Parts: sequence; structure tokens; C-alpha cells
Amino acid sequence: MVDNIIIACGGILPLLSAATSPTGSKTELENIEVTQGMSAETAVTFLSRLMAMVDVLVFASSLNFSEIEAEKNMSSGGLMRQCLRLVCCVAVRNCLECRQRQRDRGNKSSHGSSKPQEVPQSVTATAASKTPLENVPGNLSPIKDPDRLLQDVDINRLRAVVFRDVDDSKQAQFLALAVVYFISVLMVSKYRDILEPQRETTRTGSQPGRNIRQEINSPTSTVVVIPSIPHPSLNHGFLAKLIPEQSFGHSFYKETPAAFPDTIKEKETPTPGEDIQVESSIPHTDSGIGEEQVASILNGAELETSTGPDAMSELLSTLSSEVKKSQESLTENPSETLKPATSISSISQTKGINVKEILKSLVAAPVEIAECGPEPIPYPDPALKRETQAILPMQFHSFDRSVVVPVKKPPPGSLAVTTVGATTAGSGLPTGSTSNIFAATGATPKSMINTTGAVDSGSSSSSSSSSFVNGATSKNLPAVQTVAPMPEDSAENMSITAKLERALEKVAPLLREIFVDFAPFLSRTLLGSHGQELLIEGLVCMKSSTSVVELVMLLCSQEWQNSIQKNAGLAFIELINEGRLLCHAMKDHIVRVANEAEFILNRQRAEDVHKHAEFESQCAQYAADRREEEKMCDHLISAAKHRDHVTANQLKQKILNILTNKHGAWGAVSHSQLHDFWRLDYWEDDLRRRRRFVRNAFGSTHAEALLKAAIEYGTEEDVVKSKKTFRSQAIVNQNAETELMLEGDDDAVSLLQEKEIDNLAGPVVLSTPAQLIAPVVVAKGTLSITTTEIYFEVDEDDSAFKKIDTKVLAYTEGLHGKWMFSEIRAVFSRRYLLQNTALEVFMANRTSVMFNFPGQATVKKVVYSLPRVGVGTSYGLPQARRISLATPRQLYKSSNMTQRWQRREISNFEYLMFLNTIAGRTYNDLNQYPVFPWVLTNYESEELDLTLPGNFRDLSKPIGALNPKRAVFYAERYETWEDDQSPPYHYNTHYSTATSTLSWLVRIEPFTTFFLNANDGKFDHPDRTFSSVARSWRTSQRDTSDVKELIPEFYYLPEMFVNSNGYNLGVREDEVVVNDVDLPPWAKKPEDFVRINRMALESEFVSCQLHQWIDLIFGYKQRGPEAVRALNVFHYLTYEGSVNLDSITDPVLREAMEAQIQNFGQTPSQLLIEPHPPRSSAMHLCFLPQSPLMFKDQMQQDVIMVLKFPSNSPVTHVAANTLPHLTIPAVVTVTCSRLFAVNRWHNTVGLRGAPGYSLDQAHHLPIEMDPLIANNSGVNKRQITDLVDQSIQINAHCFVVTADNRYILICGFWDKSFRVYSTETGKLTQIVFGHWDVVTCLARSESYIGGDCYIVSGSRDATLLLWYWSGRHHIIGDNPNSSDYPAPRAVLTGYDHEVVCVSVCAELGLVISGAKEGPCLVHTITGDLLRALEGPENCLFPRLISVSSEGHCIIYYERGRFSNFSINGKLLAQMEINDSTRAILLSSDGQNLVTGGDNGVVEVWQACDFKQLYIYPGCDAGIRAMDLSHDQRTLITGMASGSIVAFNIDFNRWHYEHQNRY
Repeated sequence: MVDNIIIACGGILPLLSAATSPTGSKTELENIEVTQGMSAETAVTFLSRLMAMVDVLVFASSLNFSEIEAEKNMSSGGLMRQCLRLVCCVAVRNCLECRQRQRDRGNKSSHGSSKPQEVPQSVTATAASKTPLENVPGNLSPIKDPDRLLQDVDINRLRAVVFRDVDDSKQAQFLALAVVYFISVLMVSKYRDILEPQRETTRTGSQPGRNIRQEINSPTSTVVVIPSIPHPSLNHGFLAKLIPEQSFGHSFYKETPAAFPDTIKEKETPTPGEDIQVESSIPHTDSGIGEEQVASILNGAELETSTGPDAMSELLSTLSSEVKKSQESLTENPSETLKPATSISSISQTKGINVKEILKSLVAAPVEIAECGPEPIPYPDPALKRETQAILPMQFHSFDRSVVVPVKKPPPGSLAVTTVGATTAGSGLPTGSTSNIFAATGATPKSMINTTGAVDSGSSSSSSSSSFVNGATSKNLPAVQTVAPMPEDSAENMSITAKLERALEKVAPLLREIFVDFAPFLSRTLLGSHGQELLIEGLVCMKSSTSVVELVMLLCSQEWQNSIQKNAGLAFIELINEGRLLCHAMKDHIVRVANEAEFILNRQRAEDVHKHAEFESQCAQYAADRREEEKMCDHLISAAKHRDHVTANQLKQKILNILTNKHGAWGAVSHSQLHDFWRLDYWEDDLRRRRRFVRNAFGSTHAEALLKAAIEYGTEEDVVKSKKTFRSQAIVNQNAETELMLEGDDDAVSLLQEKEIDNLAGPVVLSTPAQLIAPVVVAKGTLSITTTEIYFEVDEDDSAFKKIDTKVLAYTEGLHGKWMFSEIRAVFSRRYLLQNTALEVFMANRTSVMFNFPGQATVKKVVYSLPRVGVGTSYGLPQARRISLATPRQLYKSSNMTQRWQRREISNFEYLMFLNTIAGRTYNDLNQYPVFPWVLTNYESEELDLTLPGNFRDLSKPIGALNPKRAVFYAERYETWEDDQSPPYHYNTHYSTATSTLSWLVRIEPFTTFFLNANDGKFDHPDRTFSSVARSWRTSQRDTSDVKELIPEFYYLPEMFVNSNGYNLGVREDEVVVNDVDLPPWAKKPEDFVRINRMALESEFVSCQLHQWIDLIFGYKQRGPEAVRALNVFHYLTYEGSVNLDSITDPVLREAMEAQIQNFGQTPSQLLIEPHPPRSSAMHLCFLPQSPLMFKDQMQQDVIMVLKFPSNSPVTHVAANTLPHLTIPAVVTVTCSRLFAVNRWHNTVGLRGAPGYSLDQAHHLPIEMDPLIANNSGVNKRQITDLVDQSIQINAHCFVVTADNRYILICGFWDKSFRVYSTETGKLTQIVFGHWDVVTCLARSESYIGGDCYIVSGSRDATLLLWYWSGRHHIIGDNPNSSDYPAPRAVLTGYDHEVVCVSVCAELGLVISGAKEGPCLVHTITGDLLRALEGPENCLFPRLISVSSEGHCIIYYERGRFSNFSINGKLLAQMEINDSTRAILLSSDGQNLVTGGDNGVVEVWQACDFKQLYIYPGCDAGIRAMDLSHDQRTLITGMASGSIVAFNIDFNRWHYEHQNRY
């Protein structure tokens, strides 16, 4: 490190050069550059610290450093040599400081009266060598005596270096030699300064300051001017005499040139006399740097060079050039140039100098004003600061020739310019304007143009300074004035001798001491010019005399100068070069370490950056997720608000209905005069029939709707031809009749990239774009699924949504929907626009909702986010998600429905509904509405005989092929097909389109509104409106563009044929007003038409043929060659898989394609590719071992058995829960005294047919009396002892038995409760409160899987409460752990009197009840009051109600009056009988009514028209209660006498087919 600091301080040679320069040190110090990366001030601070350390650790100790040197891989003695360099550096700096102070004194005297502008000049001159040491307090400064050449401390250090390791002779000799040289040079220069003290002041004072000297700093070479002395014998420059050819034999420290790459280029020596342009610069050839040396040459200058140096010089120049190269990279920063004012101004006055080159050469590293301590050093003025900054580390360069620029004789007063080139190892240097210039350079590389001074007119002699080392002389050098010895300054009292004595008194003894102590070595080393030993005579002189002057004179002699220069100088140079090499190595090491450190830091920085970037990206991701989550939360909140709004509106409407209904609190009779509007509710029964009508708040007569003119269309066929192909890539012309544009369907399939949110902190499991598919609405929005709910929130900003008519939206449910997982009953995969991307979800409230998704992957995700319900429990399929995702064909194959249909366990209607459902037909998409066949052909005759085959259609042919003439037309069209752009087809319209569906249902809301919306607010032309069944059948047989099949409503919805809202549908061309649909003559009213049509569908003729129609619509004749053969090919765009919408990228084209798919209709999914199996015949089934034996003799007995209980109390309630899968199939009876019995049920021989039947187990009697009652042993387990209210009349309505026979519910208790008892123990298990008065009647709905059902309680408080019975927990309510009383599901109001009878049907969602004094009201199970059932005038006091799931509601009023209502409130039939009826019962199909009363006669009636079918033989007691076994074959009656009677009953024998046929 020491060597680096030394070079940072300026380097020993440059400092020595400055210290020995005759002209003062200012300009030499200006040449020093920063090369070590630190400022001079900092370096000096370090230097002093290092020196202090060396003083302590080296000079004050006797440590042996050889081990350390070995350990650190240093050469032997390296540490001491370093110490010597350090000491020399400090000493020479102190010398400089002394000279500085002397000059300051001189300047003060000579410039006292100079002009003000010159003051900064002299100040800068004084400040040039100022070191930071001068700014420390005086007592710390090492300068004790400024007149001394070397301070005591330096002398002592030099002595310590030489004599410390004197035992190591070679090392000591080498050090001594170097010190001899060092001291000699300083002593000689001091002598010169003493001789010519006024020279400097004269030069600085007499000339204008800026003309004093010019220097051009080139980074490639430097001349150090060493003082010349006017001693006559000192003819040649002292330092210039280092003769290299004399190899330094005892060189104790040498580096071989091999250690460095030989980068020195071939020497190029310009020949003498070669003329070179003034502005040109001499290329610097051997530095390896290729920078140009700026040679500033006056006009007409001629170059002359000395002969090239020899080997040693080359070696040294190589070393220094390597040093230079290593350091150059740090210094060549051109950002700041040092431009001392003097040199710049003088350059500008020197003509012929290339200023650009000069400026380039002035470029140096930026100067750091480094702090040399806690604070920056204050500078007195800018110029001084600039000069201080100039003391910078020098940059070393070598160059191997001396360039002498001869100058023409200048006119008096002008400057004589000598260009001095430095040689690395001491090749000849030109002398300057004094008689002798010592130019020493050990590769000290600054080239200067030294204008040394003006030639005085009085100058006399010229010194012989022209001889060069190698003998070359400079003949044409100008005469340079010799400075004559100056007389003593009168101001100085001291003589020169005294001054010399004073200056050298301390240093001379040291030199003398070294000469003496090392005499043997030095005498061998310091030889004269002829090889004589100089030291011997010198020693004599030294020993005899202590005179300083003699010693100086000796040293000044020519021989001594030559010898010291040649021999000792070489040692000194070697010492210096070693320092440089070490510095170089150290610097390399530092650079390497720094690079490694930088690399590590960069890597860490990169890692930090990477980590930071990662962190930022994570933050961004987190923020995005949070934003997404916030968005989702906002979305959910707004959705909840919308939902709340919708719910609030519904509640408001409900309350309004309840209050303003004529039976409501604010009701008045006048209200009933207002027109009530009704709409079809979306509630489906078990067979997926939508039969319930509810009040329509949005209803109107659509009086504003116009009629379409006949001219508004061409025929359907023309329309289809015009848009047969979509490949023309034009937008299809919309035609109003044949096309129903679903509003909001501009971009039916959302291509939004789904954003799946996995396990957010929030509740959302999956959120995806979706479309709600409703009958004429496709609403884009977001479907969100949580762990317990589904939410759909429509995008109200969607342009398509905004276009949708608000009237249509009023009928669309689920736009802001929320559905609980617990409500989901089935999930089906669906198609939308022929793409398998939709789902339909069926809810517990018997509605369904359909969504379309971006793709099948999303569908799968949604299914897996929903509960595992499969497609429900109806079709015999497991409740698994894979079932929900199964294809229609897979569902068909896996289901048991076909076998059940074949076995006649299910009806034709139910089977067709099943096929439609699994094939993708849905009420939610009018283009995929369920399809049913026309089955009758006779719509003309008064009577319809369903036993005549001629009245039935041929179901093996499609509608279009029934008329042979028309069939030929279609076949020809197919054969002669010419259009290349689409495949051939028979029919250009479909049997099921949205348009045809709406036209069938145009009379009922919401389809009226949908129809008007699809047809520009107009009803169809009256001649095309559905106005007559017969007419529609005729059209479908004759019109080539009409091949419509029917819709399921034809088989169950009589309201569709009645214009109940009074729409103006116009007048046909035959002047018939279009109002209600004209029915065939055999149907007197719509209900008759629907009933007979349904009977025809279930008839044997249809049963035998239906499989063939299934083949056409769902089966193997749907497509392919079989379809062609069967004349059953439709437009290709109606078939599944005919087009992949996602592959159509052009939105216009895609829209056109979607419009066409909407228009053409859609064929159901193909369920089977082989013929469908036929249904087993009824006769065939009769002879199966498990079949009901209809025609056996024993079946003719009416009464099977009578069972008498020990108690005579009337049996007021009978419940026959006889299903074989129950743990106890039994008939539960309850008597008037609340004694109940659980009577075991057996499947008897006469009633074979239940699964699990075997003859061994056959009992002759179906009912076995409860053993506890029969033995009278456990009556306490069968008696309900709790007291009932005195005023209650115990009847069948007071009891309900659960479906599993395990619990009995009883009402009538005084505390206004009803209670639940266990049939096993007779113990009370639950008391249910809720009414404000005594509970008078109970009813139970049919039970579902798990035994859940509804219980309705009616009370004297004139309300009914709807409760939920949990089959799992066997309690009222859902939660067995809740200590709270269960809450009712709904409160049903509207009565003024106590409720006496009630019936509830879960399948229809209706509660029908009657009050003591009327009326009968119909409520939904959600608590809405739908309507009152208004009987004939005398039917005022309802007593019994029975409702069937087929939609018949039979009410018995007091005094033998019966009424039959449809569930929508229409009175269908009435009758009056003489008996006082106590029990009524409807068969499970709702077709037959069984009654029994006080006269003990059981009668069977046809429910639709009260036609009497059968009368059983009378009993000896009145009938109090009745029930039917599960198979509808046994009727059990409870008698007033305390017995039960089992009647054999077979409703089939009153079926029209059986009656007519058998």
C-alpha cells in the first residue's frame, strides 16, 4: 500500500524533480496527476500516518521481517526498501516545504509594490507545493528549521533505514547506495539554490507572470528538470549521466523484462534534419497506448534526436510503460481539465501551437477536493485552490527518445524555447537555458515545452551544455546564458559558506558516515570515468575534514557527478521501479478485489432487484386479487341489493294481494268486479306439467297490440329459401313470422376469459361469465357459486340487455337470482344454439333455471362446484356429478324409465316427458320446447270412440308424411336437390320452433307478451292465429310449410284454449271472430278436450305405436339413411353437431348463424341408434306372476274382511301406509277416544304384485290387528290421555299419521297446540305452538324420499299455519337441537271464521281450505292467497276437501252437496246426494272419487263429471274415515261401530277401455 500512497502523493521522482528544480516547484507540481483514485490531500494524510507507523513498528523495534516477507511472498528485504521509499518521499516533501517557505519570504520582499493583478500569480506560485500538512497546527509540522536541507527527523530515518539491518550486507549496501544518491542530489541542488537565490525572484518578478513558462501536458512524457550548477567542472547534467550500458553488477533487486509482455513497438526514430509540419505531433510509439504526444513546435522548427537508448533504458521504459498502462484506465476521464491560468495564457500567446492538441493533452482525471480530515481545507482564493488541486498523482509514461527543437535565434526580449524529451532510463537530455540542467527521468512521463527565460542583452558566455551522454552533440542549440555567481545579497548577513554549513550540517555527517561505513562497497561501486576508485581520495578528505563545503565541492565535481549518476542513480532508479511494480501489482490486486466485490455486490444488487421485482409483482398480484375480490364483493353486494329489491317487491305485491283481496282485511265486494289477470306459474308438478295460474300484476288486455296484415309476409317457404345459406357471409334478412329473434342474443356465447377465483378469503368458490337463458331472454351476467349458494347477477350495462323490453323482463325470474344449495334437486347438461355449453338446474320450489357458459370446461367446473344431486331421483340414476355431465344417450341407457314404461309402471305422458327432458328439451328455451305428438285424427265428429283405430294417427310416420300427396312432394324435393351450399332436406321448417310454441300458447301470459315482443308488438294475422284445433290439424296435413307437432300443454292445460284476458285477436277471412280456440265437437269444454286427448295418448293404440314415433324424434330415424327413408330430414342447421359456433370468428357471420339456428328450430339430441323397444301389452301383463289378477273370481268379492276392535268408540281416522319398503307396513286407526292401533298390513294372495311377494308368506287376510289392542295388554301404550278442548268435535281432520306409521299428530288441545306422539310407545314427543286459538284441523301432504312432508294446521283463529315435518329428525321443523319453538313456513290468512277442513298438495304447491261458514280459499305453500273457490249459491259451508295431484279439487259442503274445481278455480261439476258424507277420497290418478257417510254406503264416482260408477253393499254402521292402500286395490273404512272394513276396489274396471272392451 505504501507505494500506492507514495505515487498518490506525487511519486518520489516527480517530487525530487520539483525539489531540485532551479525554477521552483510550481510547474513540476502542476504536472502531478491523480492516478491512484485519491486526491493528493488524502494521500498526504495517509502518508503521514504510514510514516508514523513505520517509525514505531520498524525503526523503534528490532523485529526481523524475513518471516513476514516469506509469508507474504515478498522478495527479501522488500519491507526495508519500502520503508526507504517512504522515508525519501516524506523527506523530499519536507524539502519542498522548506523551499516554499523561503520563496514566500522572497516574494514578500520583492512583490511588496507589485500590481494587484500580479498578486494571485505569485500566490499561486507559492501555493503550488503547499501540502495539507501545512494546514495542521504548527507544532505538529515536521518542519523545525526551514533553512535546513533535511529535517532532523528525516535524517534520522534515513540513517535508521541504512543501518537497521546492517548485518544483511547486500541489502544494506543497496540501501546505502540509494541513500547516497538521494542525499547527493539534494545537496547539490541546495548548493545551487544558495549560489543563485535571486534567480527565482528575478524571473518571477522581472517578466510579466504569464510569460514566465509555458508547459504542455501530454499524458505520454514528462521532463523533470533538475538544477544546473555553475560549477565549471559540472559540464554535463548530473542526472543525465546514468549510463545504462554499464550493467549494474551488484543490482540487488532486479526484475527481468520477461515478467512483462513485450508491448513496445519498433522504435521509430525520425532522421535528423527531417522537416515536420509545425502543427503535427510526434507519434508516441513505445508506450503501448497509441496516444499522441503533443509536441508543440514553433514555426520552422527542425527536429533532431539523440541516438536511441540501449538495452537497460529499454528495459526500464518497458517497466514504466506497463505501469502506465495499468494506471491509464483510471485517469483518462476527460470530464475535467486542469487549466492553470498561466500555462493556458502563455500557450495562447505561443504561435504555431496546435491548441486543440494542447487541450486534449490537458485532459486529466476529475479532481476531488477530498477532505483531509473532518472538514474541507479552506483555500484563501480560487487561484490558490486551483494550484493546490494541481498537486495530483502523476501518471507515468515512457518514451524513448529525446527531442530537441532547435529554435531560430530569437529577437531580443523574446523567449527561447527548448523542448525537452525525457528518456526512461537516462538517455541524453537537452539542456535548458542555464549552463547545466540536470534532467532526470525514471520513466517520469510528462513532456514539457520549457520556456525557461528571456535572454538578457548582457548575457556573456555560453556554457558547453551541448554534449550528450552518448556523444551526440547539439551543434545548433542556441547559446544559453550562464548564470554568473551572484554577489552576496546585502540583505543577507550570512556568507554562502555559512548558509551551506547551516543547510547541510545535519545531512553531511550522515553522508560521510555512510561513505565511511560502506567504504569497501562504495569504493568498488563509485568508479571514475577511467575506472579509478573515486571514494578512496574522497575518504581521505572526509576523514580529515568535517567541512560541509568540501563535501559539496567533492560531490559537484564532474567525475563524482558522473559516477553517482551512473552507479548510485541506477540503484535509486531500481528502488523507484520496484515501488512502481509493487504499486502496479497492488493496484491490480485492489482492482481485482474491487471487481470481485463489485461482482458480488452486483449479484446481490441483481438479487435484490429480482426480489424487489418479485415482491412488487406479488404486491401487484395481491392488489389485483384484492381488486378482483373487492369487485366481486361489490358485485355480490349490488346483487344482494337487487335481490332484496325484487324480494321486497314480491312481498309488497303479496301483502297488497292479501290485504286487497276481497277476502282480505281491506277487501270489498267491489274488488271482485275488477278484471283479474292471471299468468301461468313456472311451478312444475312431478310430471313436469306447469298447470298453476297465479295473479299477474303486469297483466293487461294488450289493447294497444295491432294485427299483422296478410301482406307482411311471403310464405314460410319463400322466407327459408331466401336465407337457406349462411355461407354467403351476409347478414340474414329477418323475417318476422318464421324467426324469433331472442333479444339480448347478439353474442350468444360469451368468449370472456373466465376468471377463476380459488379459495379466496371471501365465500366465492367459482365466478364465471354466464348467460341466463329464459324463454325469450338471454341475459349476460356473472354466475357466482359460494359453498352454500348460487348467485346470478345480470349485467345491466350490457347493450343487448338494455334493448330487452321491460315487459318481457317482468316475467323473467332469476336476473338477480339467489338459490340455496339445499334447494337444488337436479342438474342437467343442456345445449344452447346446438353447443353443449349450458346447464339447467332444477330447484325444490319446482322451477328450473338455465345458464349458458363460455365453454364445456366451465360447465364442468360449475357442476363440480354444485351439490352432488345428479339428475334427481326420478329416473333411477345415481346422484353423482358424472351423471349431471353425462350425454343424453348415456342418460337414456343408464335410466330404468324405459323398462318401467314397458312394464306400464309409468304413463305414456310421463315417459315422453322423461325423453324430452333428457334429450335437452326445456321450458327455458322456446327453441327447445318439449315435443309431443298429434295422436288423434278425428276432430270433426260429435262422439269420439277411442276404441276405433281410425281415430288415431299413424305414429310410424312424421307429420309431413301422413298425407300421401304431400309426402310425394317432399320426397321429390329431396331427390331433385340442386343447392350445392347446403345438404338436401325434406322440410324447410321444423316440427318444433319458438314461433310455433308461442303461437300455440298465445292466449296465456307470459306467452302473449313473449309473442308480441317477438312480433313487433302485433298479434298474428287472424287467419294464421291458432283459432281451431281441427283447422290446425288440417293445416299440418296440407300446408307444405307446416309440419308442427304438439306441445305437452295439449294434454294437461285447458286454459290455453281460452282467451281469458280478452285479447283482440281479429276476425278471420270467413268472418269468424278469433277468440277462444274452437274445440272439436266431441269436447264440450277445454277440460274435456284435454282429458280426452290425454286418454287417447294413454290408450292402447298409442301405447302400441309410441315407440315408432320415438324413433323418429329421438331415435335411429332422426338422422342418416333411416331418416331419408322415413321422410324425416330437416334443414341441416337443426341438428346437433352441424356447426361449431366457436370456429366462426366473424361476429357478423356468427350472429347470422345464430339467428338461423334460432329460426330453423332444433332437433332433440339423438337418444338411441337402434329401434326403441315396444311397450308390453296390457293383456300380456295380466298373466305375469306379479301382475294384478284382474279377472279372477275371488276379485269379484267386494268386502275382503271386517276387523272389530275391543273398544266400541268410532274409528274416526284411518291411515293405510302399506308400502312394502316401510319397516311396519300398517293401517293405523284412531278412535274417537284417542285410542290408536297399528294394524300390520300383509300382501295377501288376492293382492299379489308387490315386490318380495312369496306364496309361503301369503296371508288370507290383509290386515292383522294390533296385538296390544287385541290382547288388551298394552292399551296404555296406545291411549292418548292428554285432554282436548271440550268444544272440539273429534273427526278425521283431527289426526295425521306420518308416512312411516311411526308418529301421530293430534290437534284440538286446550292450550292451542297440536302434538306429536310416537306410535311405538304412545309417548308425547313434541308440542307445537303457533295459533292464537284451538287448532281444529290438520292435514299432511304426500311424502317424499326421507319422509319429509308439509303439515297444515287450521284453527279457530281463522288462520292456517304451514309446517315442515322432517322425516329425518321426526319433528316439526328442521333442527332437533334448537330449544326454540319451530316456526311455521307460512301463515295463510283470508278467513273470518274458524277453519274446519284443509287439504295440502305438495306436488302442486297448493293448500286448499274451508272455513266453517265459507269460503274455500286456495293458497300457495309460500303463503300467497291465490283465489277463492266460489261454489254454487247453496254451497256455503265446506266440510270436507280432497285434492289430487292431477289437479282436481273436490269439496263437500253441508247437506250432501259436492263441487269439483280445477286448481285454477274453475267449477267443473257439481252434484247433490242424500247422504251426509263423512269421508271422501280421490284415487291417485284423480279420475275417481270414493265417498262414504252416515248411511254406511261406499260409492264410486267419476271425478270429472260426478258420474256414478259403483255402489258397494251397505254396512251396518256409518262410515267415519277412509283410506286406500298404496296399490289402489284395497279401500279401508273406519266405522262408527269401532270396526274397520276392507273393500276390494279396482279402478281399472271402470276405465273406458276395460268397460268398452270387456
